[in-house]
Amino acid sequence: MVKVTGKKIELINATEDLLDKLYYWRFEDTQQEAKKWNGPYIPEVWLSKEQHRKKWLEEKEIAKGVPASLIISTDDKAIGYVGAYWVDPHTNWLETGVVVYDTDYWNSGYGSEAYRLWINFLFTYTDLHRLGMSTWSGNRRMMKVAERLGMNEEARIRKARIVEGHYYDAIKMGILREEWTARN
Repeated sequence: MVKVTGKKIELINATEDLLDKLYYWRFEDTQQEAKKWNGPYIPEVWLSKEQHRKKWLEEKEIAKGVPASLIISTDDKAIGYVGAYWVDPHTNWLETGVVVYDTDYWNSGYGSEAYRLWINFLFTYTDLHRLGMSTWSGNRRMMKVAERLGMNEEARIRKARIVEGHYYDAIKMGILREEWTARN
């Protein structure tokens, strides 16, 4: 069982109970505010609760003892998750991300803390030399969070994403292990 504790949040392994709470935010919440920012250009396929649980609980590790995602928990609530996936295992390159679904926890440092803890966890428990993240130019909050954590903009693919009928740039940001170590 993985448990990473911060000041405001914990990153913990998924359980059926936490996944059911997360399911609400992903599929039942009528506002769906997070989806307006987290990759709104990629439609999310609807899953039943059972399919959602099965997918998460069968998710593979990205390294021995290192899960591909952890739930962000605070006040005994699942409010979002952090995740990572391989871009290229031959070059030790993971793409990472953070989503806080519960808008009551937006703009108060919860996502920033979760992402900082996640990046630190990945660099601590793997031999990865690089972590990246992708977003779109309309998601300025995510770009600011990544920048504050030391990520640099590495690529901007102009007008590569369509959100609500408008073109936005695709943004790639990243940080190297030595940069993270020097900052922390």
